[in-house]
Amino acid sequence: MTSLFHKLLGRALLAAGIVASSAAMATGHAGPAASALPTPTTAVLVHGAWADGSSWAGVTPLLQRHGLKVVSVQLQRASLGEDAAIVRRAVEAQAGPVILVGHSYGGVVITEAGTSAKVVDLVYVDAFAPGDNESIDDLTKPYPAGAWQAGIIKDDAGYLTLRSSVYLANFAPDVPAGEARVMATSQGPIFAHVLDDKVSHAAWKSKPSYFVVGSADQIIPPAFQLGEAKRIGAQVTMIPDASHVSMVSHPTAVANVIMRAAARVNGI
Repeated sequence: MTSLFHKLLGRALLAAGIVASSAAMATGHAGPAASALPTPTTAVLVHGAWADGSSWAGVTPLLQRHGLKVVSVQLQRASLGEDAAIVRRAVEAQAGPVILVGHSYGGVVITEAGTSAKVVDLVYVDAFAPGDNESIDDLTKPYPAGAWQAGIIKDDAGYLTLRSSVYLANFAPDVPAGEARVMATSQGPIFAHVLDDKVSHAAWKSKPSYFVVGSADQIIPPAFQLGEAKRIGAQVTMIPDASHVSMVSHPTAVANVIMRAAARVNGI
């Protein structure tokens, strides 16, 4: 009787093992010994003033095609602290390493928000890169105002927008006129006092950095950007004839820099 019980038990266990193995094969779960897929690197893209997340529409599919996850944030532009919090939430939501990419004012935001351990690289695109206790106004006050600044309109609430004529002629002159007009109509205003908001701890002090400079940028002079890049020790990519919105007019060149950062992160 005991012998029969053991035989039946053995057959039951064997059958259970076969069923379990079949179920694992059917569901694709092979147990603890199976190797997990690598966690993808995420590029968190941060737009600037007088723009929005659609600025990255040309860059995004290029990054996705090469296996990067992409998150494009939408900033409030009411204070640097609030915008940095938006970016930090996006960073912390990612499972793997993050490359932070910032355009123009977005460079200030990634400088403030990029100290998280998840952030492995910073990419500045036609951008500002302040240091500790510095604001955009601190960086620019030693220099004369650009002629384009006469096209800034300040409303009763203290928010700044650009005249459409200046947007087309100075902000995005190398973008097809129809597309530039759409960008101008959808531009997001920035609260004037944000230009005085200071960075607390500059992330570029502890993160590898890259700088994309449009050689025809009329908003932030290329020579100024090259000075910033030298100060922060960034690798520089100059895009010939590119305006202030090189990620719109030259998306492949900008995507290639982000991919170079991703290759460093992944040891390629």
